[in-house]
Amino acid sequence: MINNRQIDFKTVEWEDIYASARLSGFCPEKAAAEYHAMIQLNSTHLKAEQQFRNIETAIDRIKNSLGGNVHCIFKRYFVSDAANQGCFLPGTDGNIAVSIVEQPPLNGSKVAVWAYFVSDCKVCKDENSGTYIAARSAYRHLYSVQLHTPLTDGKAETHAVFRNYADSLAMHNCTLKDNCIRTWIYVQGVDIHYADMAAERRRFFGNEGLTPATHFIASTGIEGRYINPKSLILMDAYAIEGIKPAQVKYLQATAHLNPTSEYGVTFERATSVDYGDRRHVFVSGTASINSKGEIVHPSDVIKQTARTFENISALLQQAETQTGDVMQMTVYLRDIADYAVVSEYLSTHYTSTPYVLVLASVCRPGWLVEVECMAVKTAENSEFDKF
Repeated sequence: MINNRQIDFKTVEWEDIYASARLSGFCPEKAAAEYHAMIQLNSTHLKAEQQFRNIETAIDRIKNSLGGNVHCIFKRYFVSDAANQGCFLPGTDGNIAVSIVEQPPLNGSKVAVWAYFVSDCKVCKDENSGTYIAARSAYRHLYSVQLHTPLTDGKAETHAVFRNYADSLAMHNCTLKDNCIRTWIYVQGVDIHYADMAAERRRFFGNEGLTPATHFIASTGIEGRYINPKSLILMDAYAIEGIKPAQVKYLQATAHLNPTSEYGVTFERATSVDYGDRRHVFVSGTASINSKGEIVHPSDVIKQTARTFENISALLQQAETQTGDVMQMTVYLRDIADYAVVSEYLSTHYTSTPYVLVLASVCRPGWLVEVECMAVKTAENSEFDKF
């Protein structure tokens, strides 16, 4: 059963640290609460070290405001120059999965961050597999971050990254096919190396039983760089230990978008996961595309943005959710010159939703914008354990 419970949204400004955050909270009674925060800096005149320090202060303030039983389990830093800014980031934290990707925030600052918080969960790092584990109820949520193997060859790196990830899942009695829900694949020089990544992913997935006849995995594949500039392929991934096949559905919205396998790539448009008390919907990187796989509105970034959100709405509707259920989104632009008009569009149409605008080329040059998001909706199903 789905009901109409709304997500709570809030915007916070901190004048003393020149930072602001958009927050979303899903807080059902007698169940785990979830929060997403998109934190950005409002001044571009601060030195790099100060910008990163202020971001950490903002994260701490949000954590403290949410209460002692709420844990930050995942952070993704969007930075403007990964090779030179790693020294400003916090050291390894055994209780938080930390992702760092060079995708410059388009407001002109050097860093922005997406942080995810959950109440009443135990978080730890498994040193053998390198996996961060958030344990709740009957599930263990597995976060694998910064997966890379610098070999200066797109296919070889893709194979190594997926091979290592599959091996780490096996340490938790999981597989790519049965447990992985979401990946993010960052490709340095996406216009050149995306085809090699996609070809090797398709081959690797086939060997793991992921085919058009079974299913794929929700994903974003886009321009991005790691701290190590020699890495062509960088991946983050999310899997769930304890999930049952009946809890997972794959969304396609074929009236709006074509199956990805029709043009040789292997990811799901969106994936929904049902628990006993809620539904999560993971929408992959989505662009201005039609049901024939064609780019819609070439060279018009605003019309492409509108079509992108039309496609996202169609995917959400298939999971009985809507844009008002979206807790966070990342908006990627190919051209920095499009920032002002797209920012105005978003501030008009998505006044509360936490989002960040970053510079990152989409996998097809004709696509000027891409958006990914996550939505949450109350859902009661006695067959499944609660989140």
